[in-house]
Amino acid sequence: MNELVRSLPSPSLPGLHLPCAGTYKGWLFKWTNYLKGYQRRWFVLSNGLVSYYRTKAEMGHTCRGTIPLATAHIEVGDTCHMVLTSGGRSYHLKATSEAECQRWVSAMEEAKANATLLMPHSDDSGDEGPVPQEDRALTQGVLKTLAGKLDDLSTCNELIGKHGAALQRSLSELEELRGSVDSPDRVKAVNERATLFRITSNAMINACRDFLDVAESQSRRWQKALQHEREQRHHLEETIEQLAKQHNSLERAWRENPTSYTGVARSQEGDASDENDDAEFFDAMEDSTGFITVTASDNVQHKRSGSNQSMMSGGVPNDWTHNENETSGTNQVQLRRTRRSRIPDKPNYSLNLWSIMKNCIGKDLSKIPMPVNFNEPLSMLQRLTEDLEYSDLLDRAARCDSTLEQMCLVAAFSVSSYSTTVHRTAKPFNPLLGETYELDRLEEYGYRSVCEQVSHHPPAAAHHVMSQKGWTLWQHITIDSKFRGKYISVVPLGNIHLQFHSSGNRYVWSKVTSTVHNIIVGKLWIDQSGDIDIVNTTTKETCRLKFSPYSYFSRDVPRKVTGVVEDREGTAHYILSGTWDDKMESAKIVDSSKGCGGSEGKQKTVYQTLQPKLLWKKYPLPDNAENMHFFSSLALTLNEEEEGVAPTDSRLRQDQRLMEAGLWDEANIQKQRLEERQRVERKKRGVQANQALEEGQQDIEGYEPLWFQKRTDDTTGENTYTYRGGYWEAKDSQDWTQCPEIF
Repeated sequence: MNELVRSLPSPSLPGLHLPCAGTYKGWLFKWTNYLKGYQRRWFVLSNGLVSYYRTKAEMGHTCRGTIPLATAHIEVGDTCHMVLTSGGRSYHLKATSEAECQRWVSAMEEAKANATLLMPHSDDSGDEGPVPQEDRALTQGVLKTLAGKLDDLSTCNELIGKHGAALQRSLSELEELRGSVDSPDRVKAVNERATLFRITSNAMINACRDFLDVAESQSRRWQKALQHEREQRHHLEETIEQLAKQHNSLERAWRENPTSYTGVARSQEGDASDENDDAEFFDAMEDSTGFITVTASDNVQHKRSGSNQSMMSGGVPNDWTHNENETSGTNQVQLRRTRRSRIPDKPNYSLNLWSIMKNCIGKDLSKIPMPVNFNEPLSMLQRLTEDLEYSDLLDRAARCDSTLEQMCLVAAFSVSSYSTTVHRTAKPFNPLLGETYELDRLEEYGYRSVCEQVSHHPPAAAHHVMSQKGWTLWQHITIDSKFRGKYISVVPLGNIHLQFHSSGNRYVWSKVTSTVHNIIVGKLWIDQSGDIDIVNTTTKETCRLKFSPYSYFSRDVPRKVTGVVEDREGTAHYILSGTWDDKMESAKIVDSSKGCGGSEGKQKTVYQTLQPKLLWKKYPLPDNAENMHFFSSLALTLNEEEEGVAPTDSRLRQDQRLMEAGLWDEANIQKQRLEERQRVERKKRGVQANQALEEGQQDIEGYEPLWFQKRTDDTTGENTYTYRGGYWEAKDSQDWTQCPEIF
């Protein structure tokens, strides 16, 4: 039990009652922040104030904070807990026992009552309510009066100095002329100067008294005005927070059921649109020719597609829909039979994101130390690998004879990688420099994937995938993330490269911007926005996908994606449509014409298409996904323990493993340890680089990745990291001697 001391004990009131002038001292635990939790502090209760120090020794020189009890609210929480609220700030304290907590509460309540009694209870107006608006002008007048009194005091001070010096000179002269003829006149002069000095001193004293009277008379008014302003500010903050919550609730409700909030105008428009169920309309795309699609009639469909019936059905190969059903069913069952299908439920830890992020506005998010509460138990390397969840789209694309149909499937694959993010607002772990991650799915899906963190600042990862089903994918992605106060924007920089083995067709594209909204208050939600330009560098065919940003006032379907597939001459062949969180469809164009002008005077192109065909459909989430970080079936297996992986693999990170098990406090400790170790290693590399420069060496590389090498891409001209080989051979021989020790 903490030691509790009274400087002025009261034998007649044992244990609880303290004299006003007494002090009450002891150890309490004060909540500091999430990273450090409750910290032991030395508290002193004296003269209506609660002060706290880190140690007893600090009492003589460093006070860490003071809480005035006269205006504080004292609340007893759960066992051994108490909360002091003063000036809009709350102090959470914890004692070691219930009895000790009760003693502190009783002492503070009595000190608060005594401090309240000592405060002046009357002012010039006699009004104990809040200071009205008209009193503010009076307060300004009082301030001017006090300023004038201070000027009077300054003037009196100067006069006293002058008269005092003159009096001193006269006394010295009088001493020298003692006994002379002029002595009576000198004495008279000294008396006059002494009189002036006394008059000036009296004026000084009177001015000081006036200043003190005015200050004391207004002290109570100022205290009330200050308290009123604090209460008003606190009330305003609560009101704004409540409005933000209501706005967020309405917005979420509208997103879930927009038809319930659009009124009569929307229902009338819906009735009119029912007259032509075959027509589909899309908004004009920015920076490209606007278009409208209209489904072709049956006779036009047979006329245009009759020559291709052996290969296509409605403009889409027969094996597209066949393989889609096969992949979404059989392969997923096989995955669940051989891999784990659940992880421990996520603990219900509450944490105020704004309390940690408010001082980080405008900073690079990767440089902000964050507790694991804002993470999910996967690293960025594993999130990058998760793009392969719908690798069957690339398997189907490898079997396509038409490059335009192949482009449609590649576009659907590029959209499918965002479907896992719709509920995933948590931040993945930042990989350590040299950290790797492998995903061996040769038996299930025919591919092998390996990632490596090749740079820490800026964070950059290299990824290489080789499939036995006819394709290879590689990418070098750098993450540029910024915190803007109300939202976080994550901009992936770098290109994704895909090459099909049989045809040699190579596709290049980049990722769009991800934005996490409602950082300050409300439920977090994520949006994807921007354009993806997919280019077949072999045939020069292109596809531009537009991810429409969410708008509260838009009538479009949320998370909408549209696109056009064009050949090298710019002729459109396919229209793509769907949403990035659900599905994508393609419709073959059979005719086009110029339509009416758009909203900005641009002329839209009207495309007549065949019936759209499904390219991709999102897998349903596993049962209980909301308690497992909304992980998909693939994501649940990414951190599953496997034998034989490299010692730098993300599965071996202690902080990530502890967080997945629900031990978040232990995970935070391990996370801090790993980050500190990484900082030490970075300093060592800096010292080595400086030594090398002093020795005259040039072109010093600060860090050299183990499995990837930097080179200039012949097609795009970008500097990128590509797989140098050797990882899977090292795994087969279990020779990891060249791997650094990072965990």
